[in-house]
Amino acid sequence: MTVPNNSIVNMRCEACRADAPHVTEAEMARLLLQVPQWEILEQDGSKRLRRRFRFDSFAQALTFTNDVGVIAEEEGHHPSLLTEYGRVTVTWWSRKIRGLHINDFIMAGKTDRLFSQHGASGDSLPDPGGVGAL
Repeated sequence: MTVPNNSIVNMRCEACRADAPHVTEAEMARLLLQVPQWEILEQDGSKRLRRRFRFDSFAQALTFTNDVGVIAEEEGHHPSLLTEYGRVTVTWWSRKIRGLHINDFIMAGKTDRLFSQHGASGDSLPDPGGVGAL
C-alpha cells in the first residue's frame, strides 16, 4: 500500500476487504504525523487508533458523538465510541482485517477536523495509563 503525501482529511475511505493490507510500520509513522494526538494501542490482537476528547458538558459530548456517527455513515467506516460526561473516546480500526488500514487514519483526521469545528473548549485528554480503556 502506498500512503499518499496529501492530507488524509481530504481522502475518502475505500472499501476494505478481508484480504486488504494492513498499514506497515513505516506507513503508520508517516500517517501519525497527520494525526499526532492519536495513540496506537493493541487490543484483542489488533492495532487500533484511539483519542479522547474533552467537553464542558454531556450535551456537547453527545453532539460530538452523533456528528462522528454522521461522518462514519458517510464514509461507510465505523468507530467504537464511548460517551461520558465531558468526554468522548473514539477508537478506529478495521474489523475485517483485524488491524489498521489507511481508512482508520483518514477517519482519525476527519474526527480531528470535526472536533476543531465544534469549537470545543477542551482538548484531547492524555491517556491515563489504561484507566477507562476499552
